[in-house]
Amino acid sequence: MATKPRQLDRDFAASGDATELADALNLRYGHLPAEEIIAVAIDLFDDAGGIAATSSFGADSAALLHLIAEAEPGLPITFLDTGQHFGETLQYRDQLAEDLGLTNIVIVKPLDDALNADDPDGILHQSDTDRCCAIRKVEPMARAVAPYRAWFTGRKRGQASTRAEMPVFEAVGPRIRVNPLARWTTEDQADYMRRHDLRQNPLVAFGYLSIGCFPCTSPVKPGEDARSGRWAGQAKTECGIHLSGLEAALPSASG
Repeated sequence: MATKPRQLDRDFAASGDATELADALNLRYGHLPAEEIIAVAIDLFDDAGGIAATSSFGADSAALLHLIAEAEPGLPITFLDTGQHFGETLQYRDQLAEDLGLTNIVIVKPLDDALNADDPDGILHQSDTDRCCAIRKVEPMARAVAPYRAWFTGRKRGQASTRAEMPVFEAVGPRIRVNPLARWTTEDQADYMRRHDLRQNPLVAFGYLSIGCFPCTSPVKPGEDARSGRWAGQAKTECGIHLSGLEAALPSASG
């Protein structure tokens, strides 16, 4: 029988301190299988500020999206259209959404004023990748999650050293980020994809194992971790949308 959250949890989800709530949810539900974590989170947050999911429609996106489609196909799925995605990713987004019957894809774009001021020629990534990510990904992500109390991601602990200690439930300002696949291994992901015959981003076949914007993404070399192809040659390993302090990118996001 699927785990059902208690009324006390629902009440706390609506108004409780996010850090205390994340700690409590990890203790109570963090050990559950991914599909149960998703069901619990939807039950907890659907009437307590709302819940959405974010997806890059990248190399590992299909499994989480399939799990969400099985639970609630109308859940909002936010996609950051940075303006510098591979064409294959945009096509894959539309094809996978149709495959899974996802009915609420929410596309969020960078602010025109920010692009015109700081990246009018689209080459800011050549001189300042952090600023480029801030404009094209971090600020749009803050706007994307601002309407909700919680959101799902498909991150896994094994993807990079920066994610090795990642909890299933984590506080981000006043909100809760839910990582139902946190404990999944590469083998878990591959097995799920095979069992459910899920469409794969076509770039994976060419060695792109973590897919972001085309100027800053390259194929992964044998033996390297999946995210080594992101900002190759730089110390940078995260764009910032999954780091603490996301809420600071948009002052109203804490309201």
